[in-house]
Amino acid sequence: MTLLVTGGTGFVMSVLVRAWLDRDPAARVVILDRAAPDEMTERFFAPDSDRVRVITADICDPADWAPQLAGEDIRQIVHGATVTPISRGTASEARVEPEALDPARIMEINFTGTLRLLDWARHLPALVRFIFVSSGSVYRHHGPDQAGEPLPEDGYVAPLTLYGISKFASEMTVDRYADLFGLSAVSVRLASVYGPMDRVTASRNFRHVPNRIAHMALAGETIRPNSLEPVGDYIQSRDVAAAILALLDTPRLRYRHYNIASGETATIGDVIGWARDRVPDLAVSVTDGPEANVVHDVALRDGMWGAYDIARITRDTGWQPRPGAEAFHDYLDWISGFETSTAPSEEMN
Repeated sequence: MTLLVTGGTGFVMSVLVRAWLDRDPAARVVILDRAAPDEMTERFFAPDSDRVRVITADICDPADWAPQLAGEDIRQIVHGATVTPISRGTASEARVEPEALDPARIMEINFTGTLRLLDWARHLPALVRFIFVSSGSVYRHHGPDQAGEPLPEDGYVAPLTLYGISKFASEMTVDRYADLFGLSAVSVRLASVYGPMDRVTASRNFRHVPNRIAHMALAGETIRPNSLEPVGDYIQSRDVAAAILALLDTPRLRYRHYNIASGETATIGDVIGWARDRVPDLAVSVTDGPEANVVHDVALRDGMWGAYDIARITRDTGWQPRPGAEAFHDYLDWISGFETSTAPSEEMN
């Protein structure tokens, strides 16, 4: 069976490709991506490069890529191609609004690209499942109504950014195409993802808290958060890949939208504690000044910033994420064993 993955040379989708290949020596993947594989991606796929085909093309231009897919026996599709214009990691970055730089491109790639792919996919005679990779950015900044409850898929949807708007519009379009053409299609809403293959790319320039802390800890840098109290629902990329594979495998899915998350929040202090398990002499200095290198708004504790309810996907597939510390330590091991350098890049400082 051949899996088509859009955005497969990027962060989370490259980990999905690797997971798909690892579990079946006969499996193949076709990647459709605007970006050609970089050096890290080539090394990541190297053991099975003969089972990976990369088509470099613009998702919004099916006249370019559709003929190249004509001979492929595509049975399943995971659409992850996206532009993620978020920058909120250091004090200087927090003052920049990246969506203002090229707003039309966000909507074109994230929404129009999804529409173009759906319109092509509906003609595939053997298509088993279509999964659209959405985001927690579709949710409100506050909720649920009862404090401490995880955020469910139903309700509380009110995106405020162009990124979130483009994702929600795409979700609704996926739902309508499923109804019109009898597709088995679902959307997955990812919480804050970090982990293997998390790096700056042309379409994504944001590193979540665990990424920053992991790299700084291994590089022996002082971590200077603006506070230890801010929270996030952090999910490792290998756990996300496992969740998507579970959704591809399950014969019958009862819902159109699924959260993929850890299901609980961790504070910046928690993540630093996980890092200290491996780097006991890790230096930490809390500061709210311009020298802060891990910045998060203390007030963002619920809604899209809080814990996500993962009961749906657990009930339908049996998938569960690993405990936070275990997943973070796995990431530290991956950085040490795979990345060419554990020193933070210039953009991380």
